[in-house]
Amino acid sequence: MFNIPEEKKIRVILDTDVKNEVDDQFAIVHAMLTESFDVRAIIPAHFGDSKSQTSQADSYEEAVLVLSKMGKLNDAALCNGAKEAIPDEKTPVPSPGAQIIIKEAMSDDERPLYISFLGPLTDMASALLIEPKIADRDITVIWIGGGDYPNGGWEYNLKNDVNAANVVFKSNVRLWQVPRSVYRMMPVSFAELRDRVYPYGEIGKYLTENVISFNNAQKSRPTEYRILGDSPSVGLMMFGDCGEWEDIPRPEFGSDMKYIHTQSDRTLRVYKNINSRFILEDLYAKLKLKYS
Repeated sequence: MFNIPEEKKIRVILDTDVKNEVDDQFAIVHAMLTESFDVRAIIPAHFGDSKSQTSQADSYEEAVLVLSKMGKLNDAALCNGAKEAIPDEKTPVPSPGAQIIIKEAMSDDERPLYISFLGPLTDMASALLIEPKIADRDITVIWIGGGDYPNGGWEYNLKNDVNAANVVFKSNVRLWQVPRSVYRMMPVSFAELRDRVYPYGEIGKYLTENVISFNNAQKSRPTEYRILGDSPSVGLMMFGDCGEWEDIPRPEFGSDMKYIHTQSDRTLRVYKNINSRFILEDLYAKLKLKYS
């Protein structure tokens, strides 16, 4: 589409529970089409056991499917994440995904490393527990997850590994959080997907049909729109000010998933809103440029 010098590209790792629902797929596609990204790895993640007893393996299969439909199966390493949550805040669950995080974090490559988590923080927590030195490296962790501020509470990505969230939030790693109130600012209508995504390649057809069939099969789901809640991760890696944010003392999480405001000296960046049109229009343009 256009050339970005290699030295200006950022290194990217996506950790994704892609088979959980139908929005991670859009984030994967968008990241893989973004010329300023050097996608070093995609880590298929677990999403608990309430929907499947093989959730991590399900995510792997879906990641393979998405990349295949893009014609990009060999363009990024696929490294399996942990099959389950960490059992406590001291014990990692080793995996190839945790190892690739450590490898890239400790690399001599001077380009920035962004690690986006579209599900639980299991693999980041495990990497930190296995090799604590990575917390002091030039990496940025972006997490789509956590309840609304200031109180918090139940949230799906957090629910699937509260211990991991505490490990990451208690660490020194640079951390950007997109909580539930913000990632829900990414609605798209079926008509928009049919017009702007469906016409562009096998992947455009799949993304659109997958959303519609998923929503139609769920009694509790809306009939004519979908929230692409994981896509802010791509927009923020492209443009960190793609939304208003503030630095706040890092909270911890109670067993009820509510925030415990400790007034820690460590801070994190919490987004208060997101520029959904910048993100969506960029995705649409890249699909059109690539597949028309």
